[in-house]
Amino acid sequence: MGIGGDLAEARRSMGLTVGQLSARTRIREVIIQAIERDDFSACGGDFYARGHIRNLAKVVGLDPEALVHRYDEQHGGVPLPVRAASVFQADTPIKIRERRSPNWTTAMAVALVIVVVFGVVRTMGGDGDTPTADVVPASVPPASPPAPAGSAPGSPGRTTSMSKSKHSDVVVLKVKAQRSSWVEAEDASGRRLFAGVLQAGKSTVLRAKKRMRVIFADGGAVSLQMNGKNIGAPGRSGQVVNRSYAAATAKESR
Repeated sequence: MGIGGDLAEARRSMGLTVGQLSARTRIREVIIQAIERDDFSACGGDFYARGHIRNLAKVVGLDPEALVHRYDEQHGGVPLPVRAASVFQADTPIKIRERRSPNWTTAMAVALVIVVVFGVVRTMGGDGDTPTADVVPASVPPASPPAPAGSAPGSPGRTTSMSKSKHSDVVVLKVKAQRSSWVEAEDASGRRLFAGVLQAGKSTVLRAKKRMRVIFADGGAVSLQMNGKNIGAPGRSGQVVNRSYAAATAKESR
């Protein structure tokens, strides 16, 4: 079986259609279909063919470098590297009349601007909802006892209530792979939180406000923990599962 046959078999074993694979790799369906027939003429050259093979292999759980190596062996080998001197060598020698000392004032000003911009971005962006691997979410602190009757606005009892309401708007889902499987997640606004093959034994933590939607290529390959509570596997082994998780109700829905 050729490279295309291996990719097609791996895609079918994950329960993915050509259309779904195209949506996840941004590669047109007609090109994927040609590659699965070992026809790389539609790729536009060896450089693009290697890139398509890598992207497809990552999604379907194959070794990208091994497939690219096989492609190079079948299509004349890896292209020889080009020496930078031969590309950038000037036709006529350049005479440098004067050697100026570096402008340290300008360099310091540029460095200061970079530091300021980086600090503003970190401050405005915050931690965001970017998933992190193998990180257990911090548990929500227990609510304090209700404030005594007659407490004035702004008292500790009211502050605790506002803090609890704020935490209830966040859904935290920890996904742990028992075996390698494709996982794709997005928040309520459609922003992608995670997309890729979660390797066996690895885990990732997804965070979103109010709600998130998650697609599992193999519902029995992962175990879930939502807001610190174990909820088990989302489906059966080999089953493609589409689930929605809401923070306010703290429950799983189809």
